[in-house]
Amino acid sequence: MAHKIVNGQQVELTADEIAAIAAQEQVWNDGAFDRKMQDIRQERNRLLADTDYLALSDNTLSSEMTTYRQELRNITEDVTTLEQANAVTFPTKPE
Repeated sequence: MAHKIVNGQQVELTADEIAAIAAQEQVWNDGAFDRKMQDIRQERNRLLADTDYLALSDNTLSSEMTTYRQELRNITEDVTTLEQANAVTFPTKPE
């Protein structure tokens, strides 16, 4: 059984308390995919921002840089499960 400390004494959790904890854990677990996708998008956006200056109108992007930036934009395209999200690898920035 699970316990808590009340006034310095160890007390067993009630069924309602155990159910509430389980519900909170379920909500957290259910949000894992969305949290992971948010992290991936933030990193993708940071990497794109790091190369935005190269895409200004007075610059010509190399084909490698164009491909890199397109791969970044497409990185979440086919990701539909947490397992896929955990397996995402970012492309290597060309020199």
